[in-house]
Amino acid sequence: MSAVAFPSQFSPKALEIIQRTNELLATGGYNGFSYADIAELVDVRKASIHHHFPAKVDLVKATVALHREGLRQGLQSLRQSVPDPHARLVAYCRHWAECIQASNPAICICALLAAELPNIPAEVAEEVTGHFNDLQSWLAQTLEEGRANDSIRLTDTPASEAAIFMATIHGAMLSARATGDASVFWKIATLSTDRLKAF
Repeated sequence: MSAVAFPSQFSPKALEIIQRTNELLATGGYNGFSYADIAELVDVRKASIHHHFPAKVDLVKATVALHREGLRQGLQSLRQSVPDPHARLVAYCRHWAECIQASNPAICICALLAAELPNIPAEVAEEVTGHFNDLQSWLAQTLEEGRANDSIRLTDTPASEAAIFMATIHGAMLSARATGDASVFWKIATLSTDRLKAF
């Protein structure tokens, strides 16, 4: 997926804080870091972080919202650059395989935060749920398009198959983390896309 154009309402320093927060979320989830950790990574005082984001919930909500915006832009880019629906699914999986291999990030932060529901603030939970809704909608549209042009074979409705695919891909991220083997993600993702390919 292509590079993300971040909204202009965030200053360069705020974006740096968000980027570090994204990294810390991918490592330890919502409760796995503090403003002190970010201050050390960004080399600013905690007061400066509070200036941009008064509370942790504000910072994490902004981080997840930007993650969602990046997802939307990336999926739109895939739709435009990869005409074949099945190849588009493979390209989506390849993007994550490369991220996991490079630990950049090693996991989707929304997948990790979903495991913490309902023990995270409602404002953050709403963004996490929105992420899953966005992704499932894109997957269902892609699967429907593939069924229509005979590049994808479905055994259930596009919505059901999208839910299965999304759960499998996020589960593959967790499996790769649990085993300490990034290649596990690609093996599972390949099996998932292969089962959808029309022969």
